[in-house]
Amino acid sequence: MNRLLTKIQSKILILIITSILLSAAVTFGLLFLAYILRATHFLSYSFLLKLYYLNDYLGLYTILYIVCAILFFVFIIVLSRKWAKDFDQILNSTSKISQGDLQFHVPVYAKNELGDIAQNLNNISSQLQQSLKEERNAVQAKNELITNVSHDLRTPLTSIIGYLRLIEEDRYNDEVELRYYVSIAFEKARSMERMVSDLFEYTRVNFGAIQLDYSTIDLVQLLSQLSAQFLPQLEEMQMEIQLKSEFECMIIEADGDKLVRVFENLISNGLKYGKDGKRIDLRVGKEDNVAIVEVVNYGEPIPEEDLPFIFERFYRVEKSRSIDTGGSGLGLAITKSIVELHDGTIEAESNKRETKFKIMLPIKEIAEK
Repeated sequence: MNRLLTKIQSKILILIITSILLSAAVTFGLLFLAYILRATHFLSYSFLLKLYYLNDYLGLYTILYIVCAILFFVFIIVLSRKWAKDFDQILNSTSKISQGDLQFHVPVYAKNELGDIAQNLNNISSQLQQSLKEERNAVQAKNELITNVSHDLRTPLTSIIGYLRLIEEDRYNDEVELRYYVSIAFEKARSMERMVSDLFEYTRVNFGAIQLDYSTIDLVQLLSQLSAQFLPQLEEMQMEIQLKSEFECMIIEADGDKLVRVFENLISNGLKYGKDGKRIDLRVGKEDNVAIVEVVNYGEPIPEEDLPFIFERFYRVEKSRSIDTGGSGLGLAITKSIVELHDGTIEAESNKRETKFKIMLPIKEIAEK
């Protein structure tokens, strides 16, 4: 901004100096022309007489100053006319923008100081448009979040109230049926607890409420430990998990606890949707300075029309919004957010043979963070 003001001041100074020089040159030119015309007797006697009277009354230098001043203002007006027109256009444009017409585009006619001002106004208008759009999206996202949470919590809450009412009204035949009602209500409550826990973590991750605690992590060892933790579930479902790595170790700087949540979500997702394939593969590799982890299951493929949306919050491939069958709908959204906090990326591919989640994490020194 200071640079722009300096350029405008320089432009005005040049305009004034140019006008002064031109007016002085034209004045002395007119004086010289008057002497020539007088010497050649081109001017009439009466006109010369009037000039003599004016000269005696005002003086030669006063007349020259007056003529020079008049010419100065004439040159100022002529030379600044285009500049003044552009400036007036900018003033009208700022008036429209200040009235809320952010779609208005200020014409940029020339590559000069006023052109820079016009371009800056267009940039400000675009930024305001973007800010308003983001604000509207944030409000819409908040409303959708409230709607989705209300919908997902209402279903299990209704079941819990229903079974507890049966118990309160003694509408059960024996203790076995009573315990059955209590068990169902308890499972519904646990589903609600998981939903609230996922929602709390999602908001913390996405709204900057957490700080990553970087440390040295061996991805191969971390995935090996996670595989062991899932063995009881795998055996119960008659599935297996295989870890395949091109390296004995893969050292990165990351938040270990957050990465555990990432891979837990993806492995759990593989257990839920890939049970027909009977196997989950964990592949570790490296490209340039990027660590790559692939989590692959061999169950039912994700429909092609659903792939672009699976990382959105509350999106489920199952169209019935049930947390009993489809989880909270926040797992993959949390996973994507955590990966992006590590300056990484995640993508998904699915076909009839396999469904693959590919995570790419930069290998950085902890000092860079």
